[in-house]
Amino acid sequence: MTTGLVERSCTPCRGGIPPLAPDAAETLRQETPEWALLDHGQRIERRFRFNTFAEAFAFVREVAALAEAEGHHPDVCFGWGYVTVSLQTKKIKGLHENDFIMAAKLDRLAAAGA
Repeated sequence: MTTGLVERSCTPCRGGIPPLAPDAAETLRQETPEWALLDHGQRIERRFRFNTFAEAFAFVREVAALAEAEGHHPDVCFGWGYVTVSLQTKKIKGLHENDFIMAAKLDRLAAAGA
């Protein structure tokens, strides 16, 4: 994980800007290697693994708190032993640097709980 992304904060995206080009998205994805680039470079996703449902749920709560603090809200799906987080900036229907900032911060949250 690159500390540069973790140290940054998400900036409000009001739309009207183009999403990251696939090559730019791949460059940023290399800084968050656990994340998969999906939908022709328009979304990133990662599945986090946990030992119990309670651990997964606790992580979801941390994800929610971080999302509120950053003003950048991912799609989250969870169940027994897993949490899947999907990031995309919906206002631009693609990826923004904010998505990778959140990904790096979520990686840090997961590592802290390990």
